[in-house]
Amino acid sequence: MSYGAAIVAVLGTIGTVLGGWFVSRATSQAAAATARANEAAARAAAEPDATRAGLEVLQASLTQVAKENQETRAELVGLRALLRAYSWTVDRLITRMDRAGITPSPDDVHELVREHLGTGQ
Repeated sequence: MSYGAAIVAVLGTIGTVLGGWFVSRATSQAAAATARANEAAARAAAEPDATRAGLEVLQASLTQVAKENQETRAELVGLRALLRAYSWTVDRLITRMDRAGITPSPDDVHELVREHLGTGQ
């Protein structure tokens, strides 16, 4: 595997991990808000006058969490596109270096990238 392809693979993996983390966080928040809203709806059915205000607050919270989840997903799409652009750029630069006979020094590769190349994580 060429050095450029390894960097592209590393950047792709990092993007996937970051994306998974963002989506997981947003999805967990939305699930928790949905659970709270469902509990409030059940209580509201039993005691309509006493819990109506609380239900409205929870519905507003659920709407806010859903909006934030949508924003997080949009941000993730942008981050993935940016990561692909960086990967493409790095691959081109490494190809040019290779054609010019320039080999990278160990300091050219970030410590986290070296670790990932060694462990796959």
